[in-house]
Amino acid sequence: MIIRSANRNLLLLAGTIATLAVAVCSAGAQQTPAAPEAPPPWAQGRPEAAIGANLAPIAPPPLPTAVDKLPVANLKAPKGFKIELYASGVANARTLRQGDKGTVFVSTRLLDKVYAINEQSGRREVKTLYSGLYRPNGLAFANGTLYIAELAKISKVEKVEDNLDNPPKPVVIYDDLPKDEAHGWKFLTIGPDNKLYFNVGAPCNICMPSPAHAQIRRINLDGSSPEVVARGVRQIVGMDWHPILGQLYFTENSRDWLSEDIPEDKLNLRIVTRATFPTRNSGGGARAMNLPSRSLYWGRIQPHSACDSTPATCSHRSTATPSSSHATAPGTDLRSSAATSP
Repeated sequence: MIIRSANRNLLLLAGTIATLAVAVCSAGAQQTPAAPEAPPPWAQGRPEAAIGANLAPIAPPPLPTAVDKLPVANLKAPKGFKIELYASGVANARTLRQGDKGTVFVSTRLLDKVYAINEQSGRREVKTLYSGLYRPNGLAFANGTLYIAELAKISKVEKVEDNLDNPPKPVVIYDDLPKDEAHGWKFLTIGPDNKLYFNVGAPCNICMPSPAHAQIRRINLDGSSPEVVARGVRQIVGMDWHPILGQLYFTENSRDWLSEDIPEDKLNLRIVTRATFPTRNSGGGARAMNLPSRSLYWGRIQPHSACDSTPATCSHRSTATPSSSHATAPGTDLRSSAATSP
């Protein structure tokens, strides 16, 4: 009797364990699958129709193009100007600034270098001024001092032209900056108010940026008194000042993946144009307008060259822009619009 009871208890225990195992497996099978991995910043907003397109960012060649391969003869200049080779062997050149003594300083975006080009005995010499920097894209020069903007800090080098063979270490003057790689590189310019102006791009293709992104800031030349002077600016790729009126002009790259042809990139004037990233996209000038869903026009709007040869395509393209009833009125100051811009 004792043996039979023990065997029966063991069978009951085994059955209970098997039932629990089946229940656990069933519960696991019913769990919600993990959320898909977020796309990289450059792929945000990409429609499904474009997933197979080979349009990811393409890295530039790692070495400078040989002099005899440069297509200088194919470049066209306005009447009264000519284009000629100034210096070669400067890899990934990005920003040019000229010093008080004629030195041309050259930044890089993908490399870690800043170059200096100066003339010695009638010949131009390219020197590697600094190595080991991180995204040293932005340069500015004033009163003998070179300013360098890296991804997350801005530095200065005093009396740099007097020490090209043995330049001093850059001194950091400002580093309260995001560290995002997407649109993180900076452009620098010095305004009529003797302040440094620079961009902080949106950390994405299309998103709602944080209060620290998608803006233009300015600081004193020693890095003090930072302030935001414009918001809603997706990404600047160059800016400069009107030599007489003192107005700031800056380019702005619009979002990707809406179509092959819209939205257009822009040349903005800080005094009159309200920047509207990410909620609106501008067609240029002082107008900003809402555009339809990206999937509606992706792959259907052709480049300008196709438009020229195919009138039907031109007609289709002209209907891609909605009514301008949502346009921002010209003359809106960026500073006054900051309170209403995200």
